[in-house]
Amino acid sequence: MINKQKKHLQKRKLKTQINRNLLIGSVIATLIAITPYLFYLHESVPDTKTWNTFFFIYNSGFFESANVAMWVLTGKMIPLYLFFLWFFTCKHWWYHALLVPIAMYIYQTYVILNKDIESIDSNQLVYLIPIMAITIPSIYLIRAQIFNKINSENKSFEELEEEFKLTPKNFWGKIKEYF
Repeated sequence: MINKQKKHLQKRKLKTQINRNLLIGSVIATLIAITPYLFYLHESVPDTKTWNTFFFIYNSGFFESANVAMWVLTGKMIPLYLFFLWFFTCKHWWYHALLVPIAMYIYQTYVILNKDIESIDSNQLVYLIPIMAITIPSIYLIRAQIFNKINSENKSFEELEEEFKLTPKNFWGKIKEYF
């Protein structure tokens, strides 16, 4: 009788896990699928120097058109948004490499929002060097450890990748992992 109850609880737990994974996968797929709509939000911005909204007033300085400024901003924010989704959903050992393009797009967005803008996408490599100096050697060391274990043990690459993978229990756990 107890064994039957355990099986029933295990089936129920498996079903809730499958439903949870399906829900999370559906939310992530929807977030990816709406990106074209998010990108074309700039078309609702007027082609004037000043854009008055219910929440704020935007005065475009360098671009001389709020529409153009929002077009450039969405051109940086949409890839950043997709990289964040990829970073927080990636299950591979190399996902920290995504921090480099994330940092690049954050810097580019900062430059766009800066009022005293001189030129976009300049000198970004100087600001990315510290991030790259930490990320690239770390990834290389993890890769070297994986290949050392492959040569010394009889494990498949997938088993070793699972061993090196850090998987927190939830979304906030993954965020806490980095801060």
